[in-house]
Amino acid sequence: MHARIGDRASYRPIETPLSPTSDPVDVVRSLLAVYPFQTLYAADLDAIQRNGDNFSVLRRIRTEFPELRMWIDNGAADPDAVDALIRADLGAPVIGSESQRDVALIAQHEDSRRIVLSLDFRGDAFQGPEEILTEPKRWPRRVIVMTLARVGSRVGPDLARLAAIGSIAAGREIYAAGGVRNAADLAVLKAAGAAGALIATALHDGRVVKADLEAI
Repeated sequence: MHARIGDRASYRPIETPLSPTSDPVDVVRSLLAVYPFQTLYAADLDAIQRNGDNFSVLRRIRTEFPELRMWIDNGAADPDAVDALIRADLGAPVIGSESQRDVALIAQHEDSRRIVLSLDFRGDAFQGPEEILTEPKRWPRRVIVMTLARVGSRVGPDLARLAAIGSIAAGREIYAAGGVRNAADLAVLKAAGAAGALIATALHDGRVVKADLEAI
């Protein structure tokens, strides 16, 4: 799907000059043709919205690209759901703040590199229990700062929020998600201390190309 500003009801199958179809395996292959990325972030929107899941698709990607590390965000909200992802050997579970009832599941993985935490924001509103945001000592080592309104928006990354989270993250790796337009944005994020960024739209639009990624 082509994600735009976090409005999941309006998402449509992706149309991209990079891929002949919207089949996820074709899309992943097309992205790897642009650049040999080592990690793929995949959001299972059906699972996040409690409307089934796409485990079969994720397994196809895993089988087709066995060397590709995957981060899987499927709305996991309890230990059994996280354990199921780990047992499936699909990739690192992403615990999204929007899916949590409290900080308990995150606290079980304090300082861990086995899972990834996504801090989800809509506008200025944090999506999830406030204690997640106010207790950074509970976080794992890798944290995504997800500004949903900027996903697919071409408005630029949320540098202020990234800085705010970085100031309390105590050395954790921070990954920016949402709004990356071009190589200049990637350079600014790198200078701001981001460990990485989630990008998709800028790749499909051709505004970030192989030479940009090699340079950064």
